[in-house]
Amino acid sequence: MSKKEEKIIYYKDELNDEFAGDSIVARKIDENYFYGDNSFLWRFKHYFWYKIIAHPIAIIFMKCKYHHTFVNKKVIKPYINKAKFQFGNHTNNVMDALIPTFLQFPNHNYVIVNPNNVSMPVLGKITPYLGAVPLPDNMAATKNFMNIIKLRIHDNRTVSIYPEAHIWPFYTKIRPFTDASFRYPIQYDVPSFAFTNTYQKRRFSKTPKMVTYVDGPFFADKSLPLKEQRADLRNKIYNAMVERSKNNTVELIKYIKETEENHD
Repeated sequence: MSKKEEKIIYYKDELNDEFAGDSIVARKIDENYFYGDNSFLWRFKHYFWYKIIAHPIAIIFMKCKYHHTFVNKKVIKPYINKAKFQFGNHTNNVMDALIPTFLQFPNHNYVIVNPNNVSMPVLGKITPYLGAVPLPDNMAATKNFMNIIKLRIHDNRTVSIYPEAHIWPFYTKIRPFTDASFRYPIQYDVPSFAFTNTYQKRRFSKTPKMVTYVDGPFFADKSLPLKEQRADLRNKIYNAMVERSKNNTVELIKYIKETEENHD
């Protein structure tokens, strides 16, 4: 793996450290936050921003900036118009919003996101129509959150989740993550897929090529108790992502665990 011109980031906690680099003050996602519905007006705004505005811009950005490609996308094809969840590694502020959407095109994709993603002064009012579903901040909002997930799955849409939860830019390994979010595909009895974003060296550019590897479908072992089903599904997807992450060939940022010795 090439390590030319890499920088170093020190981390303390693989589960909770965040390196997104933004300074957005997140809005509170409470019972007053509107997650959307199936009304004509909401569907029109969603179609306008999702298909007419964002889609062509995103294609140009993905191809010109990162020369992005998918590998093994064929496994999605039999499920393209069916309800499903997909899980990916969280390593790029912009591309992580685009890749799961293009993986499922022409089906509509919704991404469970941090409230930061709906808190920007202007863009934050648009991102919900692009598929952003922010995590709730209280129990009342949780009910609305669960209702919109149920509605999207009922409509045979795709819901994408980044189980690592925090962005580590250009990270080339898979961080440990909990099995909490894997209860959704079990609850709704739908398939899950893994998509693993990797960075590969380009001959005439310092910007790496992004290659996304797709695996699945994955299902939990229904012979197990519910708690163990979650762990089983999590482990299947985690292991697939770890294997695919070995295809990284360039490391732009080196992540080192902070110790007393290296951080004096």
